[in-house]
Order: sequence, then C-alpha cells, then structure tokens
Amino acid sequence: MEHIEEAGIHSGDSACSLPPFSLSKETIKALEAQTEVLARALGVIGLMNIQYAIKSGTIYILEVNPRASRTVPFVSKSIGIAVAKIAAQVMAGKPISSFNLARPTATHIAVKEAVFPFARFSGVDTILGPEMKSTGEVMGIDKDFDSAFAKSQLAAGTALPQKGSIFISVKDSDKAKVLVPARELNNLGFQIVATHGTSEYLETHGVVAVRVKKVLEGSPHVVDLMKSGSIQLMFNTTEGEQAIADSFTLRRAALTLGIPYYTTVAGAIAASRAISRLRNGGLEVTPLQSYFKPG
Repeated sequence: MEHIEEAGIHSGDSACSLPPFSLSKETIKALEAQTEVLARALGVIGLMNIQYAIKSGTIYILEVNPRASRTVPFVSKSIGIAVAKIAAQVMAGKPISSFNLARPTATHIAVKEAVFPFARFSGVDTILGPEMKSTGEVMGIDKDFDSAFAKSQLAAGTALPQKGSIFISVKDSDKAKVLVPARELNNLGFQIVATHGTSEYLETHGVVAVRVKKVLEGSPHVVDLMKSGSIQLMFNTTEGEQAIADSFTLRRAALTLGIPYYTTVAGAIAASRAISRLRNGGLEVTPLQSYFKPG
C-alpha cells in the first residue's frame, strides 16, 4: 500500500493506494522481501504493521509494530480477504496454512482518503503534519488510479471542479514539483492564479499565471478573490512557523467557502489527474463484489 502524501504527514491523515500507484515492480519486490525478513526475525504471530520510506531508490524502515492498524478494514475490502478474522484465529493457534490463502490478483485500485472535522472547529489549521487530525476515512475503487482517487474525493465530500481558476502558492522546495499539475490543468483550460514567487516561477517555465497579492500585502488579495467566487481550487504548501501563520487565513477561507484545497504537492498531483479523468468522461458505479473473482 502506498501513501499519496509523503513522509512527515501522519499515516492516518494521508490518502493511500492499494496496490501502489507509482512504485516499480522491482521496488515492490524488494519491499516484500524486507517484510518477510522482518516478520520471520521478529517472530510476530498475527498482524504486523510496517511503514517504509523510499528516497532515490533506497528503502528506509520508519517503524515496525506487532499490531493491527485502522487501515486493516480498508485492506480487507480492497483485496476481498477478512484479514482481521484470519489474524485472530492464527493468534489463537490455528495454522495459517489451513486458510488456503493465495496472493490477490489486482484488477482494480482502491484509494483511501481521510475525512477531517475542520469545519466544526473555527481555530484549527487545515495544514497536515505529523499529528493526526482525521476522524474517519472513505474509499474509492475503480480499475485505474485516477478514477479511484476521484471517487475517494467525492466520498469525502470534495467536489473537484472541471473548469474555472486555481490558486497556487507553494514553498520554494515545491515549486518544481507543482509544475506538473499546474501545466496539466492549464492545458485543460483552467486559469492559474498565483502569488508573486510562484507565478514568477511558473511563467519562467511556460505556465501562464495571473499574479495576485497575499493577504498581508493588502486588498485586493487572494481571499477577496475566493470570497467573490473567482477561485474553484487551491494548492497551498508552506513551511516555517511564520509562513504557516501568515497563510492560515487563506486555508480557513477555502474551508469556510467550500473550495477544494490540497496542502501537499502529492495531493495536488493526484487531484489534477482525477480532474483530467473527470473531464474525459463520468465515473461508473460498480458493486464492490464485482471486483473479486468467485472463490
């Protein structure tokens, strides 16, 4: 299972995909080998929760816990196997060989999205971090990642726009990464609205952007545009205590006004892919059971 948001975001707050949507077959094979080595060495009977991080092709182990997690129900629904039920019986002494388990053959992708209670608390910042803020989760399932992610957003109450303007303001380290979703959405006919630094970077790399003031720079600023209905989607990443505090107003405005927003570039990229999929045709509704072969 691959988290969409990068390390640094609590796993309970990160959207995730099963099977992985961007990892190579070689990387997945290496992860499976590492998992088996850990399981045998630690002697865990039942469920084991492992979190890995991958950077520049190198696999790092973040943590290994001899327990289940809130992700188990999602995994069970995704692969059609009652994981918790089987694990409980194994822990009680029943041989795992007696279940005749076979490796699931994936003909679909399931995406879990976290659900947040931000709208109920006026003073809470919507930016994601290492502290868990979500209070629930939903699942989208389809034959491809873009469709599954789009379904997960709809289930979480996020209506992705298919036209209009997108406000982009990202930290310096994310500027190169945000070029991908910005260019894709620009090509789909969306207008890009950005703050000074981001708009300058985008235009330097061939993406036309309308410049807008930050809230601290005075009116007319980006929140004014949001309140007037001129912004339909927001990508905002930031770091540093002062920068986070300065951009708090626009994240709260997006939440209050019902404007879809993403506070990580990974989320922005996934959203742009989902929007592109929606523009190319509607989503199909299919029973969960139809994704699994009989027996």
